[in-house]
Amino acid sequence: MEEKLKIATRQSYGEKLAELGEKNRKIVVLDADLSGATKTNIFAKKFPDRFIDVGIAEQNMFGIAAGLSTFGKIPYASTFAMFAAGRGYDQIRNSICYPKLNVKICATHAGITVGEDGATHQMIEDISLMRTIPNMTVICTSDDTQTRWAVEEISKFEGPVYLRLCRLPSEVIYKKEHKFEIGRGVQIGEGKDATVFATGITVQEALKAKEKLLEDGIDIRVVDIHTIKPIDKELIIKCAKETKKIITIEDHNVIGGLGSAICEVLSEEHPTKIIRMGIKDVFGKSGNAEELIRCFEIDSLSIVKKIKENNKEKYIFLIRQWSVARCRIGIIYRKERHKF
Repeated sequence: MEEKLKIATRQSYGEKLAELGEKNRKIVVLDADLSGATKTNIFAKKFPDRFIDVGIAEQNMFGIAAGLSTFGKIPYASTFAMFAAGRGYDQIRNSICYPKLNVKICATHAGITVGEDGATHQMIEDISLMRTIPNMTVICTSDDTQTRWAVEEISKFEGPVYLRLCRLPSEVIYKKEHKFEIGRGVQIGEGKDATVFATGITVQEALKAKEKLLEDGIDIRVVDIHTIKPIDKELIIKCAKETKKIITIEDHNVIGGLGSAICEVLSEEHPTKIIRMGIKDVFGKSGNAEELIRCFEIDSLSIVKKIKENNKEKYIFLIRQWSVARCRIGIIYRKERHKF
């Protein structure tokens, strides 16, 4: 099998941002001493007069970004997700979202796929924190194509945006001409046996699981939820009605992230049993990113295992129901026979 091209979404972000800077002079970029890692250094080299490195002062960076936006600029403020959603939460909430300012918070190195940096740098709570803030739009991209679209699209979108990006290279899933829309998920395939809702780097894992399951005659539907807020309620409800079984997977705590968002929709609109896969309310650990994906069971094989286990439980339930039904029929038959 030919190996697919892999590109880190942080790299896609940096390259597209520099390209966008040529088209739109309102765009300014801020970083907090991490431009080499966040890839905003690509923009800085081309447009040094529109790049501000604030040093290790993330809270100050968001305050500056807020101020620049009031003068008609479109600030892209970048740092690691831990230092954005974590350290900068107060400023994001009160200085950016409360007045609904046009600031784009682009956080790289999200999730446990940060790898060797360890638990202190593995931000697995950011989706939860950001989506609970009024006026905030939350986007988590899965590949190069989608990231390049998002970087440009949010420049046209009026209001605060949190764009979640990854350190680990991910497979290119979509063709360059693919069309996306904020607030609209992407359904991949027409599988009827279950729906797997994924976001970010776990989309590629869900697609690998789909291929493996097809070998056993199980056809799942994969849905890429790139916009977690506002979430695509219509598509979620449609999939729940058509496939009955729902699995969510994310490189994030199962509390407050994609899984929780989908549970909120379906509990009100179409109650459905949901299996949530993600980080089970524990901190991450230092290690190779690929190994951590397997360790925390957000890889393709874990999805395959979970779906097969769920199918097995269903068959056991049906067998038990059939056994109970046979017993009841037998009792009724004996009673009727005794009358004669």
